[in-house]
Amino acid sequence: MTVSMRVMSAGEGYRYLLKGVATGDRDRKDPNPLVGYYTEDGNPPGRWLGSGLHALGGGEIKRWDEVTPQQLALLLGMGRDPVTGDRLGRAFPEYAKVSARTASRVADLSPDMTGEQREAVVAQIRAEEVAAGQQRAVAGFDFTFSVPKSVSVLWAVADVGTQALIVGAHHQALAEVLAFLEREVASTRRGVDAGDGAVAQADIVGIVATAYDHWDSRLGDPQLHTHVVISNKVKTVEDGRWRSLDGRPMHAAVVAISEHYNAVLADRITRTFGIEWEQRDRGKDRNPAWELAPVSEALIREFSSRSRAIDKEKDRLIEDYFAQHGRRPSSTTVILLRARATLSTRPEKQIRSLADLTAEWRGRAQEVLGSGEAEWARKVSARLPARPTLRADDIPLNVVAEVGVSVVGAVSEKRSTWRHWNLWAEASRQTMGWRFASVEDREAVVGMIVDEAKQESLTLTPPELAVSPEVFRRDDGTTVFRPRHSVVFTSEDLLAAEHRLLARSADLTAPVIGLDMVERVTGKEHILSSEQAETLARITVSGRQVDLLIGPAGAGKTTAMHALKGAWTKAHGKNSVVGLAPSAVAAQVLAEDLGIGCENTAKWLHEFDCGRAQFRMGQLVIIDEATLAGTLTLDRLTGLASEAGAKVLLVGDWAQLQSVDAGGAFTLLASARPDTPELTEVHRFTNEWEKTASLDLRFGRAEVIGTYVHHDRVREGTTDQMVDAAYRAWSADVRTALSTILVAEASETVTYLNKRARAERIIERDTEASTEVNLSDGTQASAGDLIITRSNDRRLRTLRGGWVRNGDRWRVSQVSKDGSMLVERFGVAFGGSVILPAAYVAEHVDLGYAVTAHRAQGITVDTSHVVVSGTTTRENLYVSMTRGRESNIAYVALDRPDEGHAPPEPDEVTARTVLFGVLQHSGAELSAHQMMESEQERWSSIAQIAAEYETIAAVAQRDRWIGLLETCGLTDEQVELVVTSDSFGPLTAELRRAESNHYDVDRLLARLVATRPLDDAEDIGAVLISRLHKAAQPKRGKRRTEPKLVAGLIPVAYGWMSPEMASALTERQTLIESRALALAQEAVDTNEPWLKRLGTPRSKGSARGRWLHEVRTVAAYRDRYQVDGRSALGVPRTEAQKLDAARARQAIRRARALVEEAAGEDGRSPVVESRGRAIG
Repeated sequence: MTVSMRVMSAGEGYRYLLKGVATGDRDRKDPNPLVGYYTEDGNPPGRWLGSGLHALGGGEIKRWDEVTPQQLALLLGMGRDPVTGDRLGRAFPEYAKVSARTASRVADLSPDMTGEQREAVVAQIRAEEVAAGQQRAVAGFDFTFSVPKSVSVLWAVADVGTQALIVGAHHQALAEVLAFLEREVASTRRGVDAGDGAVAQADIVGIVATAYDHWDSRLGDPQLHTHVVISNKVKTVEDGRWRSLDGRPMHAAVVAISEHYNAVLADRITRTFGIEWEQRDRGKDRNPAWELAPVSEALIREFSSRSRAIDKEKDRLIEDYFAQHGRRPSSTTVILLRARATLSTRPEKQIRSLADLTAEWRGRAQEVLGSGEAEWARKVSARLPARPTLRADDIPLNVVAEVGVSVVGAVSEKRSTWRHWNLWAEASRQTMGWRFASVEDREAVVGMIVDEAKQESLTLTPPELAVSPEVFRRDDGTTVFRPRHSVVFTSEDLLAAEHRLLARSADLTAPVIGLDMVERVTGKEHILSSEQAETLARITVSGRQVDLLIGPAGAGKTTAMHALKGAWTKAHGKNSVVGLAPSAVAAQVLAEDLGIGCENTAKWLHEFDCGRAQFRMGQLVIIDEATLAGTLTLDRLTGLASEAGAKVLLVGDWAQLQSVDAGGAFTLLASARPDTPELTEVHRFTNEWEKTASLDLRFGRAEVIGTYVHHDRVREGTTDQMVDAAYRAWSADVRTALSTILVAEASETVTYLNKRARAERIIERDTEASTEVNLSDGTQASAGDLIITRSNDRRLRTLRGGWVRNGDRWRVSQVSKDGSMLVERFGVAFGGSVILPAAYVAEHVDLGYAVTAHRAQGITVDTSHVVVSGTTTRENLYVSMTRGRESNIAYVALDRPDEGHAPPEPDEVTARTVLFGVLQHSGAELSAHQMMESEQERWSSIAQIAAEYETIAAVAQRDRWIGLLETCGLTDEQVELVVTSDSFGPLTAELRRAESNHYDVDRLLARLVATRPLDDAEDIGAVLISRLHKAAQPKRGKRRTEPKLVAGLIPVAYGWMSPEMASALTERQTLIESRALALAQEAVDTNEPWLKRLGTPRSKGSARGRWLHEVRTVAAYRDRYQVDGRSALGVPRTEAQKLDAARARQAIRRARALVEEAAGEDGRSPVVESRGRAIG
């Protein structure tokens, strides 16, 4: 991806942009950085970008003006105007650190606690505060625009004039994409909080951004890239107030922005130089890359890895060897010297001038080109006759429609659901080969293709549930209460496939076997736990066409399947069990576990299509690792089994890694049944505590972090430190003959670890320093190395008959001069040898010392060492941390370096906070059915509708409240200050609350204003809010009148307003009331645990109706604030939630009183939970 994004924290987060910036005299107005900085050490200073610049400093800052360090500190460090220093809206909030919050709560603990009690409570406090997380003020969003590698290479060796043209094309493309981002992505939010921020999107006058050009990567390779930091401060069009950017669309659009930038830059390069582009394969599971056709892969590789740094260190060691011994080292010694170079510390990035860098890059290019690198660059960049560029109206509508269908087809292969930006990204990929005359033409065509793709898709997001007034609608008629481009889509095929899977799961006509047969076979041939035996019995007698067996890592699914195979074979005869798995390696493991031949799902379907495979009546089809199988694959296999009269058993764990294809079906089927067969007893781990901890990890429970820390299973440090520590621990385990695995998330980290492992093995003579062969990932291998094959090839068979599979691990026995290898299957004593041809080795073999989590799934070893970062998903962590029987250790990286540099992380980043973020970061995909349900819940929730209600009410009553302020005793100047302040909205909400409590707000506000002078008040609105809150409490006493509240929570909006506003509010009030009552009834029907606080009323009668009315208020509160679990009210986090929590507590008290009153009338004891506990 050539555009990436990271969130920048307020405070010191901006400082890394200034590191390495050159200084000196030059023309500060010249937008081309090459003019004044070619010979100066470092990168050019930043430049201002964005159409929102006119809102700063009276318009003093212009586009492409230089950014001074002082301006950067004011804007990104303090959230102030970089010219005047004035505050831009609210100041960046300051949050207490997790450690400070924890210490404060611990300090308040009773001194009378025993040591054991105190330890337990402290652990609970720490877990709660880590779970609450470390909030950080966001200063901006750092979008890094990197040109494709071939463009960087051409730029690196070209003359200064051509370099300037390339940088100019990059800047122009960047500016055009930034303008696109301003139009289509950037917005702010206003109104009442809907649970994930303010409810209404609002247009902005433009963004304010700083752009910093960088020339090279951390390793000194050419990498032309620009950091565009978009300030989080934006000015709202409607009211002119400064607010924060809405971060949700910024994150959602990153990939689409990247693909759009690639295409826009390609257009500009071709229009400028006439150079053509070509598509190049980047391997399995990676999108092809487009590169400049004249720039060879050999030249790109020269500037694309750490190999150059290793070679330089190797050359230095060879020179030292020559000086010491007076002769050149042998080829074997050279391999040893390179191994030592590999183990050298990775170099720090050096600050150098572009002139110095260019001279070095030209020398390196000459080694690949042979000679004349400058002449080569001139020929490549000479203005050649280019094919005609396209205008939007050159593309026939039928072509647009065809590409739209193709886009949906491509997206639906990898996703069960998608949104606008997924379609835009794919449309940009599919039109990357088209060269357009302008960015406007490209955007018009891609937009039409996306529209066609939406027409081909099914919409899962429900339509508006209530009409929005005109003031809350965009120019295109859509409501601002729905973010732009937020509609979720799927395909008719995927939704139908899921529907068929659900139907087969409910169909009870599949073959069965009797319980007596199960008990006889399993009791005689296998040692099963009572849970395993009971689970198998439920599967064998269920009669379901599609059944499931769920179990966490180490729960004994393999043992259960083996027993099931024996019982089924006994009942239905030989070959009545078929074993399948999504990958060849998983199929081989299943075959070894079941003792039968098994196949991967793709191969079996291929054989079926060729008429060489089929299911038959009475068979049991076991599909292992079923979460890794795509929805359409499972649909086809289960359909074929159903037609043949066979039963399908899907085996897996919803908490482990999911399919790379459109998936989510396994989780859908598991959630659709209340009685899904599931193993819960973990048998794998040596330590008892780890059995329980692994289950907590599986469910993402934050308190488990403390458990792993307590047992010394967590390390923390920088990425380099953690990679080093993980490697050393793994290496030590290898030397003690433990079976061990080294797991990393990033492929670059895996490659580095593999290189390092091989280097150490060469030095220690475990791997021979002899004939080497180059592998597909840029590493080498020789006799003694451990490798992984990456492609299935049934033509390559071992002596024992096994064939070469994707994911198999092998030990190299011999490397031939032609590049072929003699290898032995890892862990096989004899008969596992095969010769891998040179062509296969060059394309499909990697070193196999370190692996990704996807490769680790299904492996069981003694110890596991896992490198964890902030981008790790919960599923990756769970899989990786459950591979080891004796030990699983997480090495948590606290920073997030990229290829260019390593920006500092905020101070309060610890292993605990990183791991908490990982547990919240699920990579599992929802099925189309689940997403449809999720969208329905989201847009019909009280959190959403109540926020809309209160936001509309604020606008509907705005004139009324301003009129009230003008007549309550405030001066005209004070009224203006209140109306334009941030406290005006909360003040109007407080006035509505007072009115709902039956106060005459006209008299009340006048009295409160007259109470004490307001001349010295810093925020008059905030003072009035405080006075209102104290003075307008609900009236008490026997003759009190109940507050006028929607669902017992939300003050009703009164007074004159337009019919349009009144209608919108009435519709939402009805929706809130009906949903609250439905949720209350559902909670009663399912006997939710939180209802115990409200007691149990009579089954019928008016008292029960009044009781349910109070339950409705609590249910509405829980829905509005997303409260889960046994606690009725949870822990309120905001002032608004605290007010609603108080109303909900009153409802709980009234409900209990009703129960007690009814019990007293009946002469029975009320069934309510003890009053000794605090309500909620």
